[in-house]
Amino acid sequence: MPPPTALIIPAVKRHTATVIMAHGLGDSGAGWVGLAENWRRRQKFEEVKFIFPNAPAIPITVNGGMRMPGWHDITNFSDLQTQSDEAGITRSQSYFHSLISSEIQPGIPSSRIILGGFSQGGAMAIFSGVTSKEKLGGIFGMSCYLLMHNKVESLLPREGGNKETRIWMGHGDSDPLVRPEWGQKTAQKLRDMGFGVELKMYRGLEHSADPEEIDDVERFLNGSIPPLGDQPSL
Repeated sequence: MPPPTALIIPAVKRHTATVIMAHGLGDSGAGWVGLAENWRRRQKFEEVKFIFPNAPAIPITVNGGMRMPGWHDITNFSDLQTQSDEAGITRSQSYFHSLISSEIQPGIPSSRIILGGFSQGGAMAIFSGVTSKEKLGGIFGMSCYLLMHNKVESLLPREGGNKETRIWMGHGDSDPLVRPEWGQKTAQKLRDMGFGVELKMYRGLEHSADPEEIDDVERFLNGSIPPLGDQPSL
């Protein structure tokens, strides 16, 4: 399988931070580029490079086995946290870890890298973030859930890692696809493992992101990767 591609929005000033944003099942990186475009128009995050990866087209069981963009197969929607496609999950995990490494190599500190996503992409961001040996600047997930929840604790790095990294989650309380209780259970499981998690529920929001939630993501990014100006990155 060829590696996924990605849409990249470069920093407009000195590049001091990177945000990696993963889309959901059946979507593409282009579906979330509007985030960066909106912030560019408002002169926000001008030191930030945005990466919007495109998931590969893979057979999806709940789609009758037809191919569509996905970070891993989904066998049913009854309990997304018990997905059995460990090979697909770990393959995508390796890809997200490689994106982090590719940003560190030219000099971006891992503490200035944010990993986030929506729905299936948010699940991959949470899973890849907490299992990364690199100390990230932040991890966020919208309308998501915890992958391999019975095994993830054994996959955490023994040293370093992200126990001290800010994790932010947002979830609609009317989400019919990724149930609100899955987001709540994910946050609690992460807390039980020693992570600090902020979870915000949005009244009346279904399986989508609304302006209030995007504003909260913006605040999370502002607090995690503030502009450095002329200060050194390290």
